[in-house]
Amino acid sequence: MIPFPLTWLYVPGDRPHVVAKALACGADVVVIDLEDAVAPDRKAYAREATADLLSEPRPVRVHVRVNALEAPWAAADLRAVTTLPGVSGLRLPKVTYAEEVVRVAEGTGLPVYALLETALGIEHAYAIASAHPSLRGVSLGEADLRADLGVREDAGLDWCRSRVVVAARAAGLAPPPQSVHPDIRDLDGLAASCAHGRSLGFLGRAAIHPRQLPVIERAYLPTEEEIEQAETIVKAATEEQGALALPDGRFVDAAVVAAAQRTLSLVRRP
Repeated sequence: MIPFPLTWLYVPGDRPHVVAKALACGADVVVIDLEDAVAPDRKAYAREATADLLSEPRPVRVHVRVNALEAPWAAADLRAVTTLPGVSGLRLPKVTYAEEVVRVAEGTGLPVYALLETALGIEHAYAIASAHPSLRGVSLGEADLRADLGVREDAGLDWCRSRVVVAARAAGLAPPPQSVHPDIRDLDGLAASCAHGRSLGFLGRAAIHPRQLPVIERAYLPTEEEIEQAETIVKAATEEQGALALPDGRFVDAAVVAAAQRTLSLVRRP
């Protein structure tokens, strides 16, 4: 089990042949989408196709993004995916209140990942992130959030991005992955956006095409310099307790050591 997934590949649930290919493309997590990627008249088919594909365990982690709770398809989605052996997580879109997480977590028994896509969801970020033990992560749905806020420039979302990073950390969750980069041809732009996201505290990113996966991995895997620094910190921590001094004179504490250990865990990814 990969402790910190870096790549989350979304695939439309009404295209089972595409899902089957995605399961073998090397993404850490494959997210079968029953929501935005599926037209209303294809919802039932997408649900049935997903149930067939996930009727047995899969070697890769598979999450299902169901329709938002207020949508007419949500109840059927939840009933369909709850007992599937191949499902390892449930992605719940457009979460606004902590009570929504509680209802889904207790009703399904599955690990839940909440997507915050509205201004009100952002305002309730910590309450959502700490709503239930089965909640394993929070992240942004930036397309809907951008529309809700009327934001035109990408930098206009940075406050919301930092807010969800802080909420995840305060709730003891893993750092959130970035939202998708919608232009699958713009790999340079994707790399630059990932570098910015990493500077804000994100870890990994959602993708909508396999060609985006290597770019995301390269952006989020530690550099040789970062690995060397992390090894120095962890080595020093094994020799001393409490605050400690590195050979270059810098002092580090337990939080810095934990960050260094996370860096090395990324290096040891299978």
